[in-house]
Amino acid sequence: MSSDLTRMTATEIAALVAGGETSAVEVTRAHLDRIAAVDEQVHAFLHVDTDGALAAARSVDERRAAGEELGPLAGVPVAVKDVLATRGVPTTVGSKILEGWRPPYDATIVQRLRDAGTVMLGKTNMDEFAMGSSTEYSAYGPTHNPWDLSRIPGGSGGGSAAALAAYEAPLAIGSDTGGSIRQPGAVTGTVGAKPTYGGTSRYGLVAFSSSLDTPGPCARTVLDAALLHQVIAGHDPRDSTSIPQPVPDVVAAAKLGATGDLTGVRLGIVSEFVGEGAEPGVMAAFRESVDALTKMGAEVVEISCPTFSYALPAYYLIAPSECSSNLARFDGVRFGLRVGDDGNRSLEEVMSLTREAGFGPEVKRRIMLGTYALSSGYYDAYYGQAQKVRTLITRDFTAAFERVDALISPTTPFTAFPIGARTADPYQMYLADLFTIPTNLYGGPGISVPCGLSEGLPVGLQVMAPTMADDRMYRVAAALESAVGTFTPPAL
Repeated sequence: MSSDLTRMTATEIAALVAGGETSAVEVTRAHLDRIAAVDEQVHAFLHVDTDGALAAARSVDERRAAGEELGPLAGVPVAVKDVLATRGVPTTVGSKILEGWRPPYDATIVQRLRDAGTVMLGKTNMDEFAMGSSTEYSAYGPTHNPWDLSRIPGGSGGGSAAALAAYEAPLAIGSDTGGSIRQPGAVTGTVGAKPTYGGTSRYGLVAFSSSLDTPGPCARTVLDAALLHQVIAGHDPRDSTSIPQPVPDVVAAAKLGATGDLTGVRLGIVSEFVGEGAEPGVMAAFRESVDALTKMGAEVVEISCPTFSYALPAYYLIAPSECSSNLARFDGVRFGLRVGDDGNRSLEEVMSLTREAGFGPEVKRRIMLGTYALSSGYYDAYYGQAQKVRTLITRDFTAAFERVDALISPTTPFTAFPIGARTADPYQMYLADLFTIPTNLYGGPGISVPCGLSEGLPVGLQVMAPTMADDRMYRVAAALESAVGTFTPPAL
């Protein structure tokens, strides 16, 4: 059964474990074997915690045998993006500056995964400090897309998405600052959901941009993503930006959507995202999906959100500014890498040498951009203006949601591009997140669901909803999934 277990959804695995038809240990071994067989080609993982995973699986089996009532995902393996602190397990954020760091504590989301009885397989590869759209900026080498190993798996959370597409894990955790869950989901044919900002805890998430970073679920089906969302979401008093409200019933919404009935649901196509800029194959798959949603009873109208066109430049002032502040803590003094500390150099020299050796080129680029934008005499002209644009984008979302229940668009303008094709041109790389960034600036939820293929590569459709209306996006996404199905990459 072991080979079959890796092809099952999280929902199917959980049912087998709960019914005693297989054990959590057997499920875990099957996925560890799969990782051993294919990850040399994919490079989805930075660290595989074999002993920890098997110990957690044994604990689940023992608790179930003792008659303890466990959660709906107990015994299901999960891969965790290496941006979340995990007690005793290497946490690098894809950077040399944290090489070898083993946190003494768990991020809130990691603790909730443990409490739910999920089995953590290990930490997945990512663009350094979550800064990138292709997972090529990892200090430990790029991750490869299981659909075509010569292509990127998206970023920054390409490791989590690739692990799902390669059947190395049924569930994964990502983080989304400008599209880092949704965009990898789109180009790997998997599901990636960005919850409402503040709907999932940032405690223990190594910060890139504190007003944008949002941890969230990654899966191969919408229902699996909703189940994982339910586990990790909810108020956390240790995170000052955490929303003290109940989590919408995203699981019920996904099940409702799976019936294929969208009667009474009003959807808006963002007109600014269906013009120039998207590949013809992406737009063809998107249009076919819109037809499918219409046939299920949804009313689809076009909505103009004119300030969305300014989201990309605004984001690349706000996010680098916040990263320039957040990354100041990596100084070679308190934790992580330390270079040049031979007793003959000043503290300033050690800090400079450590940062020069520890940070990669994209991280340095963004720190410099952010530091400049925050500098005296330029703050109002750059960071201040970008925040005003952010307010205008929020107003566009608010006005749109007075007319429709949710917005839809392609997730990304293009399918997975070849590794190395865009690293020399940062602007072309940044365009990968053109359609996902507005949602981050607004703070609302967004999900990418597979909607078709273009020249044999996956295309994703994005559903955006109002803040704390995460259930709406799951309903629409599940309905589309029921119409178009899921997509399987070529066998590795």
